[in-house]
Amino acid sequence: MPGENLTRIEAQERRAIVDTHSYDVALDLTKGPEVFGSRTVVTFSATEGADTFIDLIAREVHSITLNGRDVPLAAFADSRIALTGLERENQLIVDADCLYTNTGEGMHRFVDPVDDEVYLYSQFEVPDSRRVFAVFEQPDLKAAFQFTVTAPEQWKVVSNSPTPEPKKHGDGQATWTFDPTPPISSYITAIIAGPYEEVFSELTSASGRVIPLGVYARRSLWQFLDADYIFEKTRQGFAYYEEKFDYPYPFAKYDQLFVPEFNAGAMENAGAVTFTESYVFRSKVTDATKERRVVTILHELAHMWFGDLVTMKWWNDLWLNESFAEWASTIATAEATEWTEAWTTFNAMEKTWAYRQDQLPSTHPVVAEITDLEDVQVNFDGITYAKGGSVLKQLAAWVGIEAFFAGVAQYFRKNEWGNTELSDLLSELEATSGRELGTWSKKWLETAGVNTLSPVIHEDAAGTITRFAITQTAPADYPTIRPHRLGVGFYNVTDSALERVHHVELDVDGDLTEVPELKGQRRPDLVLLNDEDLAYAKIRLDERSLETAIEHLGRIADPLARSLVWGAAWDQTRDAESSPSAYIDLVLRNIGSETESTTVRTTLAQLQLAANTYVAPEKRSATRAKVADGLWALAQAAEPGSDSQLQFVTAFATAASTPEHWAIVAALRDGERALEGLEIDTDLSWQLLISLAAGEVAHEKTIDEALAADNTAKGGEFAAQAKASIPQPATKRAAWNSIIENDDQPNTIVRSTALGFQHPATVGQLGEFVQPYFDMLLPIWNSRSYQIAQYIIVGLYPAPLANLALRDATRAWLAANQDAAPALRRLVDENLAGVERALAVQDRDAE
Repeated sequence: MPGENLTRIEAQERRAIVDTHSYDVALDLTKGPEVFGSRTVVTFSATEGADTFIDLIAREVHSITLNGRDVPLAAFADSRIALTGLERENQLIVDADCLYTNTGEGMHRFVDPVDDEVYLYSQFEVPDSRRVFAVFEQPDLKAAFQFTVTAPEQWKVVSNSPTPEPKKHGDGQATWTFDPTPPISSYITAIIAGPYEEVFSELTSASGRVIPLGVYARRSLWQFLDADYIFEKTRQGFAYYEEKFDYPYPFAKYDQLFVPEFNAGAMENAGAVTFTESYVFRSKVTDATKERRVVTILHELAHMWFGDLVTMKWWNDLWLNESFAEWASTIATAEATEWTEAWTTFNAMEKTWAYRQDQLPSTHPVVAEITDLEDVQVNFDGITYAKGGSVLKQLAAWVGIEAFFAGVAQYFRKNEWGNTELSDLLSELEATSGRELGTWSKKWLETAGVNTLSPVIHEDAAGTITRFAITQTAPADYPTIRPHRLGVGFYNVTDSALERVHHVELDVDGDLTEVPELKGQRRPDLVLLNDEDLAYAKIRLDERSLETAIEHLGRIADPLARSLVWGAAWDQTRDAESSPSAYIDLVLRNIGSETESTTVRTTLAQLQLAANTYVAPEKRSATRAKVADGLWALAQAAEPGSDSQLQFVTAFATAASTPEHWAIVAALRDGERALEGLEIDTDLSWQLLISLAAGEVAHEKTIDEALAADNTAKGGEFAAQAKASIPQPATKRAAWNSIIENDDQPNTIVRSTALGFQHPATVGQLGEFVQPYFDMLLPIWNSRSYQIAQYIIVGLYPAPLANLALRDATRAWLAANQDAAPALRRLVDENLAGVERALAVQDRDAE
């Protein structure tokens, strides 16, 4: 039985039969807290006499009518309604009751603990519009959607089309009838409803149309929303994209809604983008978070063209959405906003993510093989987003940025409101650039794996280079050797800095590339391959360069060059080519002078992983104490009120591992000890409390008192994380049971509980959960929604143990469950890969 799955073959067969025209969807949101009414009228063409099915997940179906004849309710089974004896033109009417969710999938229902107000929003990507109405759930069956919504009259109701004046019923309810949309895919339709606060603005499109703009958030968060700034970034993005894409904004309006308990950063619903409320800042946040919000705003805006106007035929070309939006939002951020170092941020965060993902056993080509919906769920990953974005950056440089944008513009014009494949984009880029891209595509988009580039340097007694070459290697499982365009930078230590003294740019191809133009140069203190970050490849530092980096990295003036060195040092550590102890020294010595917030954020996370998991077990306790001591020293030395001060304090709280550390954390939280410029605001107070819980300094009563003082959704998440962090068998078991034995916790509480469960200071409690973890995998996978199952399977894996027993138990489960769902096996296999890598690095550290 298909269950809730859909295969690519089934979708292709259905597309050969069906051509959708329109949906008229009427939703009744006044039926109570569990269900809502859903009546769908679908008009579609079909092959006469053919049979097919339409998708629906519902509690109850009341009636099904096809072309005026009643269809037996037994036709609804296994998330599908069987449709038989189709005519050339068809009308299907389905009347059902559908379920609200608390998982962030389908129609999510949230009750604000502050004021008990109800807020709803839809989230349909990948296959969840069928949780709200009957639908042919695949991206290449586009149609016009008209929504009619009945809800409490005091609510705001938002969809893809401009919000109409509601018709009041006189009984406290009202009905909103929206205009039909242009032809779009079902996964980017949207309904958002509740007593949201709103503010409006407008802009004039390149077409001369006035585009209404709206920003929405919950009442209890409204005071924290900086709507004027969001409008400013939106206007900058509109101007940039309309110029570069040479295609006016395609929809009637543009609303941005910050919604509760959201799983992702945002979702590109056409004209009605939803964002996580983490982007409404009620406390001080880092510049990394502020910049990420701007990139996300521009990422979703880019989707209005790439994904919404022109959409992939099937999910194997998901990258056509996400990689392009990732690349476009980065270049737009760098060129159209004040965040001019966006490519440094991209290197520090996105490329780090891509390199990590590309070395997992689950790596795949940018154009992934997607056989069914379960496949696509796990492919929202670092390949689809970050590697794809990196490769597109390289492609734009290869064909020339002007030719690239010209090809994209032709792609939009030629395929507007349609569905495409990779070849459709490449053919337009070939036409505008004159370059043949089939070979490039095969090597970069249709093969997996990351290459490693290393310098070969010979010098004479006087220190003059007599030979310089670059070697390229590939992993045995993915042996493709690729062409790269890259720079080589030479850096020397001076009295004031580590400065670049020479740079060349060249093409690298094959296993070995000689670089004769560097012969005769004096060997520098540091050689940096991929200077300026043109290529997608891991780079290696020679021994002298690594020594220079450890001593002087913070003195490199160019933030992108620093980021490249940080990344190279981390890659060598992860690959067990240098010791994690050396990496820890590198970070503690140099991170204090790093100015780029995302570089600091990424590096501190890697520092914690090195200390908690990568160092040899016999050194771990001393190393964790050393790291926490170093972070506290950095916090004290940081500029008062600075971004780095905040990052060092929060990292110190997470790293705390001794009674002395927790005494400092407690004194900071209680106000008995202060750092100039550091405000212990609501969120920071919670982060300090989580640290104290992990150190058994704070207990459940203190956590409950903190929640009473901050009885908000965010406070509830922090409280769940704090309680799960307490290193007592009873509290760990209670945290486990709260999300394994019970299935009523919302998505954000599941995620927060799992985060606390894995707190590194409580690793000693995790051993007893190894067998229960494997016992629960199949039941959880078979009984929970994908999003919740993923949170549990990744979040409760006792990865901090990083020992042979965990490795062997994971291997044994995989060996015994060959027939488990491929998507489930992938998650477990990725967990195993993390442990195996940690063990290899531990061995290197013990040498």
